Amino acid sequence: MIGYVLRRVGGAVPLVLGVATIVFFVMNLAPGDPSSLYAGPGVSPQALEEVRQNMGLDAPVHVRYIRWMGAMAQGDFGHSLARGQPVRDVIRDLLPNTLLLSGTALALAFLAGILIGVLQAVRHNTWIDSSLSGASLFFYSIPSFWLALMLILVFSLYARNVWGWPVHFPASGMTSVDHAWMTPWEQVKDRAMHLVLPATSLALVLAGGIARYTRTSMLEVIHQDYIRTARAKGLPEWRVIAGHALRNALIPVVTVFGLYLPLLFSGTVFVETVFAWPGMGKLVVDAIGQRDYPVVMAGALVFAVMVVVGNLIADVLYSVVDPRIRHG
Repeated sequence: MIGYVLRRVGGAVPLVLGVATIVFFVMNLAPGDPSSLYAGPGVSPQALEEVRQNMGLDAPVHVRYIRWMGAMAQGDFGHSLARGQPVRDVIRDLLPNTLLLSGTALALAFLAGILIGVLQAVRHNTWIDSSLSGASLFFYSIPSFWLALMLILVFSLYARNVWGWPVHFPASGMTSVDHAWMTPWEQVKDRAMHLVLPATSLALVLAGGIARYTRTSMLEVIHQDYIRTARAKGLPEWRVIAGHALRNALIPVVTVFGLYLPLLFSGTVFVETVFAWPGMGKLVVDAIGQRDYPVVMAGALVFAVMVVVGNLIADVLYSVVDPRIRHG
């Protein structure tokens, strides 16, 4: 197992370096001059050139690339032009918020998707299967940011202002304005209430696809000979499904984990913007509008690393559920 993991890590390092290279050169080909944002409007050409020299932008692009890669290897992503603080500090403050949102959404998506897929397979060709298939296809087909807007409209605005529901969810932010004055339990509850809508908007889109994968895999497994043998031995149906069929049906579903991480992180960018969630997605979107290139490059690199790590985790999980993969 250790050798298998080391081989996967060794293959991931060149991929991350390649992504970093592409991000650097794409950002340097983008229009606009970061030095003009840093210097402010109305500066003289001489002052602007001095700013460019201080920022190292007067050097050839290949020299700047080597400097940036060397600094990145030491954990130095530069200085945010818009925020006026090291990019490393900005990422350290906001990355946990994105991990909380994406981790919660991923857990909800797999839990709901696997349960729905198993139920569809067990109730194959019934009205339950047809209804859940239609719902899964609907959520799988819609973009997460549109679903986010609809959830805000229904469960925040209408629930509070039109229908007068006693419980409604916040439409933006990660905490309430009086969060600092709440008791510890109230702070946990407040953050959970703010997390519900953004996590749900991401989870429902992913759960639709996971349910379809689980259903297809379960239908292939439950018709195998060893499943019929387990039933012939008189085992309860729930034990046949949970103890024999589900484990083997989850092998292809585990691979979906790695495939869905890029979708999850791309959806996080839009959902964080819609809900004003203070995370990496909103940070990158704001940085693009402000031409804060160091933050954009660091944010893109962080997302790439998260996707690579997610695929590595998927490979490891795949080898756990199917040991033959370790020797492939």
